Amino acid sequence: MTQIIVLPHVELCPDGALIEGQPGVSLCDTLLQNGIAIEHACEKSCACTTCHVILRQGFGSLAPSEELEDDLLDKAWGLEPNSRLSCQALVGTENLVVEIPKYTINMVKEGH
Repeated sequence: MTQIIVLPHVELCPDGALIEGQPGVSLCDTLLQNGIAIEHACEKSCACTTCHVILRQGFGSLAPSEELEDDLLDKAWGLEPNSRLSCQALVGTENLVVEIPKYTINMVKEGH
């Protein structure tokens, strides 16, 4: 199992968390399975950016993103070079440090 440190997030994980992830399982599913209710408005189909995360450690251990994910990430709030959509990033064997951005762009939730 891979250790994942989730940095504190005011709403989703106020104290931060240390969780374990199964290699080959998406980071989004891993967060959800561990009680961290990250948004995933498109039901994890790579059609939105609500599950955007920033990898503070371990980014290079993940398989490269595909073009569709990169195109969507361009629209994400708070995009950084080590950003990924957690629904597309599969946990590997290297430990991770994950930051969930304070805001997301959720057109459905925001009434757009």
